Amino acid sequence: MILGKRVRLAPIERSLIPRYVEWLNDPEVIAGLTIHWAITLAGEEAWFDGLANRDPVEVPLSIQVLTDGTWLTVGNIGFHAMDHVTHASEIGIFIGDKRFWNSGYGTDAMRLMLRYGFGTLNLHRIWLRVFASNPRAVRCYEKAGFVHEGTMRDSGYKDGKYVDTHFMSVLRHEWQDVDV
Repeated sequence: MILGKRVRLAPIERSLIPRYVEWLNDPEVIAGLTIHWAITLAGEEAWFDGLANRDPVEVPLSIQVLTDGTWLTVGNIGFHAMDHVTHASEIGIFIGDKRFWNSGYGTDAMRLMLRYGFGTLNLHRIWLRVFASNPRAVRCYEKAGFVHEGTMRDSGYKDGKYVDTHFMSVLRHEWQDVDV
């Protein structure tokens, strides 16, 4: 578990699967994600079962927010495509519980993962992809320290139209550890 002041990152439990299915079938939630089909309960259970076969550092974590003395899961975050030679990894995040959008929880979760990635996993570079049509996410990543590296034009397809994809990254020597 990775603990911050307002957010903690914890293992995903099987009991959360129905909540993830609900979120990942919500058009507003998936507008910024590369999901193009309905997520089924059986499919999400199979995904969860497959986590046991992954490199432990590539198993996503639930984002939990302290609400009325109880930790509530609001989304997830995780590293994937880990490159152990160049010490680089892609990172992905989403906040599925829309009640917690625009409150800084995504930024806090990202900052905790950057601390974990650079401080514990010895990563040199952490990068991500984000649709240009998702300015809220871009702001979140910039606040966490990511910089724009480039754009792949018309590389995504959402809601019947092509969208640009931005690539952003943060290098260890650029990173500023912030108390979150």
